[in-house]
Amino acid sequence: MTDANEADPERLRYMAGIGNWEVFDAAGLDLDMVHTAADGWREDLGGVEQGWLCWNVNDDWCLVQQKIVQSFGWTPIVGFDPRVGPPKQLTSEAVLVDFNKRLQLPNMFLYIPMEFAFLFCKKLAFWHSDLLIRPSKMQVLSDRFAALENGDIAVTGAWYNPRSLLKPKEARFWELIGCTTEKASRDQFETGCGWWMNFYAHPNCPSEKERKRRKKHYWDHGTGIRYWARQYRRPIQLIKERYVEEGHCSQIKNPNYSRVSPNNELRDLSKDITHNFQLEEVCKRLGLEDFCC
Repeated sequence: MTDANEADPERLRYMAGIGNWEVFDAAGLDLDMVHTAADGWREDLGGVEQGWLCWNVNDDWCLVQQKIVQSFGWTPIVGFDPRVGPPKQLTSEAVLVDFNKRLQLPNMFLYIPMEFAFLFCKKLAFWHSDLLIRPSKMQVLSDRFAALENGDIAVTGAWYNPRSLLKPKEARFWELIGCTTEKASRDQFETGCGWWMNFYAHPNCPSEKERKRRKKHYWDHGTGIRYWARQYRRPIQLIKERYVEEGHCSQIKNPNYSRVSPNNELRDLSKDITHNFQLEEVCKRLGLEDFCC
């Protein structure tokens, strides 16, 4: 990860685009700007209260995700990395939202809208752009997300990782797949414990003493969510990573993965995913042939 103190202004904008409180102000952003942007997001959704975020980094992969989501009764909310643009095709019920229209960042990951879900959606499910799930498991998760009460959140947790027990300050929850609700999202924002990395720098961190305490924890996305659940004793439902990892098309546990974009804020998943995986083969392996383009 690039050091924020050494980054030039344009690089700071890239760092902000992946959701990083440490560079929020330096990148020229402020919360008024985000709230104004979110007014547009909410208007674009036109009253959709239960959506599933499908983040476009590749048209074909995004379309498969949309089809899966819609088939299980959810509204696909389609965002996109500005380096890729909106997908060429949407399903019949999908809603396209340009989350970057007001912010004008050079890149954008799904963490941006996830952090502010309470501003535009009653319930927001989400998953990685490189994740596909076989139908039987998708049914289980879809039902589980639909049953969440306002104030609940479901997240992925890698509980079999020994680091979670031996080094608890390095552990985190993460956004491989999950679902948040308006009340949970708002509470995370108000306590300064959201999805973005470097949550110690959140503008709602209550004190300098607390900021120093938080800075001792892992810097990456999702650490704030785990801290929120533990420190503030908030309810959280965990999805075991092992339950869905068979469809996670990433470098994790894949010794043959060949990275073609940088492993930092300049990462371009659109290049990595098509270089390493064939969509048709993945769909066939997971019993998703009917959803494949």
